[in-house]
Amino acid sequence: MERVATVVVGAGHAGLAVSKLLRERGAEHVVLERGRTAERWRSERWDSFTLLTPNWATWLPGWRYDGDDPDGFMTRSEVVSYLEGYARSFGAPVREGVEVEQLSAANGDGYRLRTSGGELLADAVVIATGPFQAPRLPEVAGALPDDVLQLHSSAYRSPGELPPGAVLVVGTGASGQQIADDLLRAGRRVYLSVGRHRRVPRRYRGRDHFRWLEQGGFYERTAADVPAEQRRRGASPALTGYDGGYDLDLRRFAAAGGTLLGRVLGATDGRLILDQGLAASLAQGDRAYDDFAAWVEGRLVRFEGPFPDPTPRERFPDPPEPPAELDLRAAGVSTVVWATGFRSDFDRWVKLPVLDADGEPVHHRGAAACTGIYFVGLNWLHRLRSAFIRGAEEDAGHVAALLTR
Repeated sequence: MERVATVVVGAGHAGLAVSKLLRERGAEHVVLERGRTAERWRSERWDSFTLLTPNWATWLPGWRYDGDDPDGFMTRSEVVSYLEGYARSFGAPVREGVEVEQLSAANGDGYRLRTSGGELLADAVVIATGPFQAPRLPEVAGALPDDVLQLHSSAYRSPGELPPGAVLVVGTGASGQQIADDLLRAGRRVYLSVGRHRRVPRRYRGRDHFRWLEQGGFYERTAADVPAEQRRRGASPALTGYDGGYDLDLRRFAAAGGTLLGRVLGATDGRLILDQGLAASLAQGDRAYDDFAAWVEGRLVRFEGPFPDPTPRERFPDPPEPPAELDLRAAGVSTVVWATGFRSDFDRWVKLPVLDADGEPVHHRGAAACTGIYFVGLNWLHRLRSAFIRGAEEDAGHVAALLTR
């Protein structure tokens, strides 16, 4: 049986960042990837997908964006090319098409990895499979009619691949609103079920949303600075990088022909039961927008100017009151896209005492209680920026230092 000093599981941005730093330290390791390098970016993003963050905010250890559009936004294929180029730049020892089916303690010392390509023994394992693992679908999905196509946002590709008819998108995080926007631009009839969301300006006083947060030290906050409940409930900003980037406004969506609905509470006989809290949800989004503007204004003296005048919030009419029910057949809905997030699936294959009762990793800055087991690429692994590609530099650096000290 092959023995390797360190096995990195996952060849996304976090796993590659660890590999780069281990390579620099001369540490023996391999990277196992179930598909191809950057597989989730390839196969679990839609055709018009772009990063939320500008190109200038995308970097990895020893690898910076060097294109001519620092304020633009990478497309899905550009992200894949960026990561492929990174892997090639240092000869990352990636073994593609190798899925880790089980990680357990070995008899004696180290860890046993049962994979689709055989078994490995390792002294240390870095788990870099990211936070977006298994699609999360609500129970109500099982109550919808059989003739309605249902797919998770990770399986959505383009409007043209869906059957004719109206589309219902459930979820108003960044993915849900971007997909609804994509469908509406294609001329599809779109219903959008509105839940918790965070509306913010794409640009304010001439600077990108993320530029303000970066310069204001927002991403320096650590997990210890923010209560656990607040970390769990944090919603991604409703923005898009499509067509140069703009903020996503639910009222604008309705004014352009989309139909806003309340949250889906249940389903019976082909009818959805809907919450009547749309007005409150819209007001919540307005408060988030105004809070961000106030946050910038309160810190303006700390930034180098000059600045354009404050950017006014665009005003669109309030949408009609949504119905309490939606008959899917009467509304012509042929497809439901569940933009309802993800859950981790570590407990499916990690057979070590490093997970809590909910199957989530227990660690301190990536180091688990079992000596030699580490995590990277998780939300709030250490700082808020751990969720972004650029956050991997610090986190991977810490883990690589622990591995090679």
